Amino acid sequence: MASYNAVMAPRVASIKKKPASVRRLRVGNARSAGAKKAGTRKSTSPEAPSYHHGDLHDALLKAAEQILERDGLPGLTLRAVAREAGVSHAAPAHHFGDLTGLVSELAAIGFRQFNAAMIAADAAAGTGLERAVARAKGYVAYAQAHPGMYLLMFRTERLDMMRPALHEAASASFAGLAGAIGASRQEPIAAEALTLEQAADIVRAWSLVHGFTMLLLDNRLSDVLRRLPKGTDAEALLGAMLKRAIAPGQPIS
Repeated sequence: MASYNAVMAPRVASIKKKPASVRRLRVGNARSAGAKKAGTRKSTSPEAPSYHHGDLHDALLKAAEQILERDGLPGLTLRAVAREAGVSHAAPAHHFGDLTGLVSELAAIGFRQFNAAMIAADAAAGTGLERAVARAKGYVAYAQAHPGMYLLMFRTERLDMMRPALHEAASASFAGLAGAIGASRQEPIAAEALTLEQAADIVRAWSLVHGFTMLLLDNRLSDVLRRLPKGTDAEALLGAMLKRAIAPGQPIS
């Protein structure tokens, strides 16, 4: 019996030690797996956008502009903007309140871009007549490049014109138009206090260019253009119209 115990004792001891080792390994594996699982829960998809501070406000407006130019105003909703930006559907409402707030802020961006385009065109021209024509061409060029934005800017029933950003941008655009007309009249024009004659010249110029732009965007000028001499495009037609409106006695050349 003593010899049996002597032989079996080392084996029993070995067996008793082995489960402890296995238990330690399993506990270690369980902890490792738990850490990996926790890490998985905390990780973010590499494709999900990450925003900080004011970035989301700008990202939402950028997404809104992309939708506007791609799908038009009917496709521009708060949920569509959230989806485009890859954020929760509540994010646009948190930043802009409602759809009117969002499109008003978007239109403010449009007016700033619009005004900058006309200022750049004006600065590149020479004489008063050339500057007026260049400014009008800059007007039309912006509308052609950003048709969705341009149409939104003049959809006042969808906008809150008293929203500070939009009111300021639209007022600056009008002041630029008034200044251009003042230059053509060789007199300063205070945009907040117009004479009847000044207002008539401003609205005449605005009506001409805006009407031309809308006909162009609606593809309503193609029939007229095909009847003109070969090589005459919409820009040449606009230039001729402006010259006749601003200086009716001068030849169109």
